[in-house]
Amino acid sequence: MSSFDVVIIGSGPGGYVSAIRCAQLGFKTAIVEKYNSLGGTCLNVGCIPSKALLSSSHHYSEIAHFADHGIEVSGDVKINLEKMIARKQAVVDQTVGGINYLMEKNKITVFNGLGSFVDATHIAVAKADGTSETIEAKYTVIATGSKPSSLPFIKIDKERIITSTEALALKEVPKHLVIIGGGVIGIELGQVYLRLGAQVSVVEFMDRIIPGMDGALSKELTKVLKKQGMKFYVSHKVKSVERNGDAVVVQAENAKGETITLEGDYSLVSVGRRPYTDGLNADKAGVKISDRGQVEVNDHLQTNVPNIYAIGDVIRGAMLAHKAEEEGVMVAEILAGQKPHIDYNLIPGVVYTWPEVAAVGQTEEQLKAAGVKYKSGSFPFKALGRARASADLDGFVKILADEKTDEVLGVHMIGARTADLIAEAVTAMEFKASAEDISRMSHAHPTFAEAVKEAALAATENRALHV
Repeated sequence: MSSFDVVIIGSGPGGYVSAIRCAQLGFKTAIVEKYNSLGGTCLNVGCIPSKALLSSSHHYSEIAHFADHGIEVSGDVKINLEKMIARKQAVVDQTVGGINYLMEKNKITVFNGLGSFVDATHIAVAKADGTSETIEAKYTVIATGSKPSSLPFIKIDKERIITSTEALALKEVPKHLVIIGGGVIGIELGQVYLRLGAQVSVVEFMDRIIPGMDGALSKELTKVLKKQGMKFYVSHKVKSVERNGDAVVVQAENAKGETITLEGDYSLVSVGRRPYTDGLNADKAGVKISDRGQVEVNDHLQTNVPNIYAIGDVIRGAMLAHKAEEEGVMVAEILAGQKPHIDYNLIPGVVYTWPEVAAVGQTEEQLKAAGVKYKSGSFPFKALGRARASADLDGFVKILADEKTDEVLGVHMIGARTADLIAEAVTAMEFKASAEDISRMSHAHPTFAEAVKEAALAATENRALHV
């Protein structure tokens, strides 16, 4: 029987990063992955492939604006969806190949098969060929991730009624894509197919899309996407989803109790994700699972069984790849006797539409609910020279700061390249910066980052210079 210091079950961003950090710290490390491809949901059917399709569709949509830049394109411009999907897969394969290399470089043993607990120190690996192998672990890290959720009355057939996994590999552009759920995943994939020519309708139970983010971001993104042609049905409760041949009929009830009917050729069910512990046999190790299906952990990410830890989507908190990575590193360093720390308030969230949406810290709604006195400063991208030069005029940056101390409490932005700009806000907040601190930093001109400085100036006695 093979024995290891640390065995990680699951090779997503949390799992493989944890394995690398464990190996760097001198632990004999193994990783157990159910599928033949490393990288988990993020690399295979999540973050990476969706961004590849968002990029390809963005290039196509930009052609409509070439004439504004003095570029004339003659002849028909056509979509080759098959080639677009193939490029997406090539990006995935290259990325997964990079993870394979990192496993070899760090001398991490990889077991392909379903990992399940025999007891608290032994893990059985059921392989695809029907054989099984048991390995011994001094410490185990559960990093089994999540799977798409559904509603009890919806039968997902993976053909016309689909999840995000199938939406990444369609063989045709839908005529009418009805999306159930206005969260990050649904909105991102909706914009992909909207750009490619589909009619897209979004049905959302809450009163706005991206409901977990600041209300101002939701309002602005809704306005921009409506301008692009996306239709929204917020405050609507889906009552039924039925397939009739190549048609899918969705019925939903609005706040007044009235029923609407939407008929499309595809329906994307995007109502969130659930922790994935199927086949883990956590009970055999004595590990507690909550009523919500999450592995229960303490502040050190340790389960009720002292030698077993859990990270990422399978535990409490936001289901984000970078959150899982931080947790994977934290567990490795705890096992090495170090004292790492994660400030969950400073884990940024991003929506990779165009314009991009990004945020970190507290929203206005959260500050109001908590009774925190704050001040707000905003700056629109349309007042920015670089934004006008590139014709990316939508959006704004908003900074929320404590009314008395001026410490930055939250930064919310929507616009070009905000997925990258948010890192400046995270850095500032990590070092307890005030709005004035940011306002006094020199920002290169002309850049999109100047909007952050201007928003900070606006939060500092309304001193924005260019609006």
